[in-house]
Amino acid sequence: MATLRAPGGPGGAGESGQVTPVGGPGGGLYLPPPGAGVSGARSVRRMTRAIRSNGKASVGTGMLALFCLVALFPGVIAHDNPSAEIYGRALGPSAQHLLGTTAFGQDIFAQVIYGTRPVLLIALGVGLSATVIAMLIGVAAAYLGGAWDGVLSLITDVLLVIPAFPLLIVIASYLHGASTAVLIAVVTAVSWSYTARQLRAQALSLRNRDFLEAARVRGERSLYIILVEIIPTMTSLLMASFLTNALYAVLFSSGLQFIGLGNPNTVSWGTMLYWAENNEAFQTGQALWIIVPGLCIVALGAAFALLNYAFDEIGNPALRPVKSMRRKRVLPR
Repeated sequence: MATLRAPGGPGGAGESGQVTPVGGPGGGLYLPPPGAGVSGARSVRRMTRAIRSNGKASVGTGMLALFCLVALFPGVIAHDNPSAEIYGRALGPSAQHLLGTTAFGQDIFAQVIYGTRPVLLIALGVGLSATVIAMLIGVAAAYLGGAWDGVLSLITDVLLVIPAFPLLIVIASYLHGASTAVLIAVVTAVSWSYTARQLRAQALSLRNRDFLEAARVRGERSLYIILVEIIPTMTSLLMASFLTNALYAVLFSSGLQFIGLGNPNTVSWGTMLYWAENNEAFQTGQALWIIVPGLCIVALGAAFALLNYAFDEIGNPALRPVKSMRRKRVLPR
């Protein structure tokens, strides 16, 4: 009698090496235990090793960790109140004010440091929420098929054909002075569709794999199969999607704040650019008011981009750089 084997384990068993007999001890059909397709903990360990061995991932992780430390402990780095208008106006860099002051008498260095947190919150919030929404919609559409796939794919396609940034401008114009939480919700609403399309395509390639057939034979529910059996096989793709959404969140939110559609009273890199442009910082000799927050946006975006490229290489061996082979020395006989 045919035997249904679980991928990855000895003798067709899962990672634990155990199988579940069906039809009694004398039956010939054995099913893998739940979750035997790919272990989530094993995927995380493999991903950690891959990050350490990838140069882009190491640099991106270091840059992102630096921004996270600045966002967590801004008061340790900058001791001035970023909103206090108590200093001389338009002062140049000095020992008291490392980057000078704004046209309103605010310390630019303090604003850059304290402005890191809202930008990072938007990036991580949009990256996480957009990826979760795309994961559930994309994988559910692929696995359930039929009318579910048609309706969910139609919603995804409609959002894909609408330009994201103009749509953001239209939405944000009705929410003038939006808070950080509102910006996260607005950017998330237009950011998940492309990721959902990618995840749907990946899930379609897995729908008829043996470990999913085994889960169906065991009588597992569709929600269990989606969350426990399919999603853990997409760890690299999910991380790359999260980083992509976070990158675009930094650019979109800063762009909205720069054109005045965010809350101008929030200390953020985008609002710094907004006030600097309104006060003609370049013309009045306050170039650092524009250059420094702009460079911070570029650096944070570069951190997410490097990590994204690294996870693409980790998930797709064809993209990995070819390492030069060391020539073997021929020893004389």
